[in-house]
Amino acid sequence: MPGGRLTRDERERIAAGLAGGQGYAEIARRLGRPTSTVSREVARNGGRTGYRPGRAQRSTDQRARRRVRTADPSPPAEDAAFPGRDPGAVRAFEEEFAGALVDSGVSRMVARVLTVLCMTDGAGVTASELVRRLQVSPASVSLAVRYLEDQDLLRREREPDGRRDRYVVDDDVWFQSMLASVRANVRLAEAARRGGSALGPQTPGGARLATVGEFMERVNEDMLRSAVHWRRVLAERRG
Repeated sequence: MPGGRLTRDERERIAAGLAGGQGYAEIARRLGRPTSTVSREVARNGGRTGYRPGRAQRSTDQRARRRVRTADPSPPAEDAAFPGRDPGAVRAFEEEFAGALVDSGVSRMVARVLTVLCMTDGAGVTASELVRRLQVSPASVSLAVRYLEDQDLLRREREPDGRRDRYVVDDDVWFQSMLASVRANVRLAEAARRGGSALGPQTPGGARLATVGEFMERVNEDMLRSAVHWRRVLAERRG
């Protein structure tokens, strides 16, 4: 029933919907469930490409056996990082957004760190705050932060006392993300063109790679123009 635990049949239907290319909202509508329920279910059980209903069911059963039951009906405590907001809604969004990033090809830990950085109201987040928020090891946070730095998706700011760094994402983080994609695609386009030349443009493989290289090059040009245009438009709209 809506609001209860997902059944095995519902998990099978989620898997079928994903295989059919349906979005979370469409799958949820067919199940009569909130979209956040479906997105959380998929995110915690392998993402769009790795979701398996049987494995998801077993994981749920194991969590249920481990869970310490309590009779306290009190609502969840207010999230100190997001005062004045529904803690359940905040957590649901956090899981949904991280799951969407995972589906786009980002690793799970990088997605979780980037989500927290995008959500924060303050002037960045420290490593220790990320560790507490995500309940993971400092090493996991360090690796994720290093990757995001390499992609120019975050920057470090030293705290006034000089003891710790704070990690900050700017408002144009998605523009920077698009630039990172363009850079990666440029390398792919150049490699494909070299492959076409090496194999020979008259051969099927060479012609195929030459086409791939040209396709990637043209798409990159369009992506870059669009990213620059909409960055300017949205910046002007914000005032």
